[in-house]
Amino acid sequence: MTDHFRGRLALVTGASSGIGADIARQLAQRGADLILTARRADRLEALATECRLFGVTVQTAPADIADPAARTALAERFPATDILINNAGLGAFGAFSTTDEAKITRMITVNITALTHLTHLFTRSMTSRGWGRIMLVASTAAFQPVPLYAVYAATKAYVLSFGNALDVELAAQGVRTSVLCPGTTRTEFFDVAEQTKSGFVERSAMTSADVARIGLDGLAKGRATVVAGTMNTAMAIGTRLTPRSLNARIAYRIMKP
Repeated sequence: MTDHFRGRLALVTGASSGIGADIARQLAQRGADLILTARRADRLEALATECRLFGVTVQTAPADIADPAARTALAERFPATDILINNAGLGAFGAFSTTDEAKITRMITVNITALTHLTHLFTRSMTSRGWGRIMLVASTAAFQPVPLYAVYAATKAYVLSFGNALDVELAAQGVRTSVLCPGTTRTEFFDVAEQTKSGFVERSAMTSADVARIGLDGLAKGRATVVAGTMNTAMAIGTRLTPRSLNARIAYRIMKP
């Protein structure tokens, strides 16, 4: 698995922090050349300098992937991309009825529209070469309805379904798709989502480096769905054995302030 990505060119979205930054670091350690994209150019440059210490080529491409023109430009600039890490994503915590409409629209745009468009753009060149790897970053929220994260969880359910379908559809053409489903992770996510973390959330949180390692190992093994962590795996399995209405009530008790 350590050589699976060596010499390949990987594009990582949302690479300026958290899981995306750690995926980039670990891809560099495994010998992959990198393209880093996110909105914060200064953070991308700092990460690029760090990753180059592993002897790989690193390019930065600051962009807002909510912009369709920016997504098209990435595909046109980097057509030789072998590995697409669709990590960029947004969450918004709170009651749906009072959540700002602009936040909801941007969340759907980044989590669904941009992810789908980028995947479509890069699979064309991957299938023509007969090799490609795609990681879509979802969440354990993909397995159940989550009150107070209603839209976010729904977008991640889309990502899981979409990715699992693509893996079957593209496998014969040499392209494998893996959906990484982290649980609570120590990143900027909760600050951006404006959620005060509960004690349960704090205790169950994993490091982004651990999540990145589990995700890349799963991608190298060709696993269609990768749930990060033993506890999160048990929770994901448990949601399939209980009614969705009960899952929603349990999630609400965990998430509410």
